[in-house]
Amino acid sequence: MKKNNYLVVIPSRMESTRLPKKPLINIAGKSLIQRTCEQVAKAIPIENFLVATDHHEILNHVRNLGFNAELTSNDCLTGTDRVAEIASRYSYDHYINVQGDEPLINPDDILKIVSSLRKFPDDVLNGYAIIDKSEDYYSNTIPKVVFRPDKRLLYMSRANIPGNKGDSFEKSWKQVCIYAFPKKILEEFKNKKTKTTLEKLEDIEILRFLEMGFEVRMIELSSNSIAVDVPEDINKVLKKLNGY
Repeated sequence: MKKNNYLVVIPSRMESTRLPKKPLINIAGKSLIQRTCEQVAKAIPIENFLVATDHHEILNHVRNLGFNAELTSNDCLTGTDRVAEIASRYSYDHYINVQGDEPLINPDDILKIVSSLRKFPDDVLNGYAIIDKSEDYYSNTIPKVVFRPDKRLLYMSRANIPGNKGDSFEKSWKQVCIYAFPKKILEEFKNKKTKTTLEKLEDIEILRFLEMGFEVRMIELSSNSIAVDVPEDINKVLKKLNGY
């Protein structure tokens, strides 16, 4: 893999309580991880990204498709810990995490994160998009974000934030699961051997950076990505693929 200033890593683990063997689920003739890799390949040369997985079946599947993949430990607490393990093997300046369960990830969004590295080289970057449907606002599988006027993250939650007295949907933003990390910050993240308090409560790994005192800069991206977390999400992806 040739030297460059960044490496894109797609963490992909086999175990999922809600969707067993999720990365290998067939979605209209292609596996979930295949669709994610193909979207990434529209933005990033194949030699500049790899899948980081804990399972030989995923490793072999991805390599048979012609993409790069490496095995990582079964002990990784989160996908970002898996990216950090890969970072310990290479000397890139930045590492970009594209979640392995994003089969519709917009290639232009990946390129926007790449271009943002030059503007904010010392910050953790994370994507966000406006929420346009109340069902997404009330969903506990979609992390919502609130941030300062300069787009520095204040908090992220699976709860419906920002809230109001009437518990009604007025305005909100959701996380888009593309992250970018300077190598040094990623190393410090990995050195925390347990999840931080809010990270564990919310099950949102980006909160570890906030709790450790790092800035997280939110970058506005498109809203057409659909993370596959529960069986219902597969139907949403199929509808999108079919033009609905």
